[in-house]
Amino acid sequence: MKSKAIVGIVLVALGVVALAYRTFSYTKKTHSARIAGLELALKEKETVEVPVWAGAGAVALGVVLLLAGRKS
Repeated sequence: MKSKAIVGIVLVALGVVALAYRTFSYTKKTHSARIAGLELALKEKETVEVPVWAGAGAVALGVVLLLAGRKS
């Protein structure tokens, strides 16, 4: 497969996932302390929203790359 086609397939897949799920969460360790053998850690849960235009743009760009890879 050509590189344009591979990148196009990856963009289409990521765009579809972005449109289907719209948000993802991850846990970030922000602070930690160790006092007399006792370890304390503070973790924050972050949520990121993926805009609809980003998912749709990824799908559109992926389709364009797939079509461009087919012609060359």
